[in-house]
Amino acid sequence: MKFLLTSLGIKNNDIAEALSTLAGKPLSELHILFVPTAANTEGGDKGWIIDNLVDFQKRNFKSIDILDVAAVSEDIWKKRFLEKDVICFGGGNEKYLAEVFEKVGMKEFLATLKEKVYLGISAGAMVVGKFIPNELYSRIYPEENFVDTSSASPMELYDFCFIPHLNSSYFNHIRKETLEEVKDTFDATVYATDDETAVTIDGDNLKIVGKGTSWVHYK
Repeated sequence: MKFLLTSLGIKNNDIAEALSTLAGKPLSELHILFVPTAANTEGGDKGWIIDNLVDFQKRNFKSIDILDVAAVSEDIWKKRFLEKDVICFGGGNEKYLAEVFEKVGMKEFLATLKEKVYLGISAGAMVVGKFIPNELYSRIYPEENFVDTSSASPMELYDFCFIPHLNSSYFNHIRKETLEEVKDTFDATVYATDDETAVTIDGDNLKIVGKGTSWVHYK
């Protein structure tokens, strides 16, 4: 697969163009499937999911489908994945999403989708590579405040950590200053992006796209 890793989805034209380039077609010709599974364990307002879908609608995709892989049989979600050009995994609890992925064999199935594009939003982007060390969660994401009872691992398709929401008003500790202070604790390369920036991966080619701010620490 090809990958587009974002903090908050398709927030600007640069990210939209990057998706079109990865898919090899205009967005108006693409069928996209939105998978909100990572949000299953999250309480409170879900306006951010609605915002993601509104952003998709504004981009005039040929069709927008929605499917929770934890709620349907393997036959159903696999068939729907095969019908789409872009599979988007939304935000929420990345540890829970990794647990679902392990349970349903997502990593193995995605490996068969050579021509599709994986669009990750927040948690959906974090599970592609490696997770940050557990001891850093309370320092970087104290707002999350969820109890991690999962021993599931991310897919680790790439040897890096993706940290979304750099400089976000919702996550007050994800700042360059904080990341610089803890950078020696990371056990892998780190890419942190704000809501206007994203990471694209096409084979061995990795690029940062967008007009926002990013922070990279190479290990």
